[in-house]
Amino acid sequence: MDDFEKALENYDYEFQKGQVVRGKAVSYDSDGVYIDIGAKSLAFVPGQEASIRGIRDLSVALPLDEEYDFLIIREQDADGQVTLSLRQLEAKKVWDELAETQASGQSLSVRVTGTNKGGVTVDAKGLRGFIPRSHLVERDNLESLVGTTLSATIIECNPETKKLVFSNRLATRAVAFSQFAIGQLVEGKVSGLKPFGVFVDLQGASGLLHINQISQKYIESLDKYFQPGQILKVMIADMDEGKGRISLSTKVLENYPGEMLEAMATVMAEADDRQERARKAILG
Repeated sequence: MDDFEKALENYDYEFQKGQVVRGKAVSYDSDGVYIDIGAKSLAFVPGQEASIRGIRDLSVALPLDEEYDFLIIREQDADGQVTLSLRQLEAKKVWDELAETQASGQSLSVRVTGTNKGGVTVDAKGLRGFIPRSHLVERDNLESLVGTTLSATIIECNPETKKLVFSNRLATRAVAFSQFAIGQLVEGKVSGLKPFGVFVDLQGASGLLHINQISQKYIESLDKYFQPGQILKVMIADMDEGKGRISLSTKVLENYPGEMLEAMATVMAEADDRQERARKAILG
């Protein structure tokens, strides 16, 4: 009974699990940091709970005599000591920030920390995230991405399941779209041929030069005039950012029907001089 009464005397009901308290570091040991939160006993922050960044030097994570907010993660033990976490409080703040970023549709920078069969793992403000291979611009050599910083858009953010998924491809596309406008003359590189048209790489975004938009004259075979890697000057005829579509045209640059087929080099060389007339044709 004496021990029980002594324990009750030492117990401070002001400090409960889940509560946020303010305190400052007063000393270190090999396992963590002792914090003065105004309780009867010093509180304790285990080393792994000192920072979301995984800082090993506790004096850097929690300098002496500097005040911080902490989350109580374990209530008082027999000695009246509570266990605190700065990491979990920081993590909650970051999850909230990422949720706001996702809602706004903005992108952010993430650092690639590793690879696996499905894609790459990333560090996003101290939290671990993932970019699937299908959502990477560079999909072939994932190892080359480790240590680099990528622009990414959040496609899933769930703090309850700790699931954080990004898309590098969508972020890159959004940046590219912001640089373009309907009626603009742009330069790109042929990235592929299909029976219905030519795909053109526009600095990370992909545009389609439909077979009906190449020339005012009928075309029988695209591979007779185009090959991968070929540089083209094209007019942006339409854009749909939601669907990720950029429609291109070269027939509006022609001086006569079939010029793109008979004298493509001339059309390309004079494209800058012809763009104003072509822009008016596109915009009506």
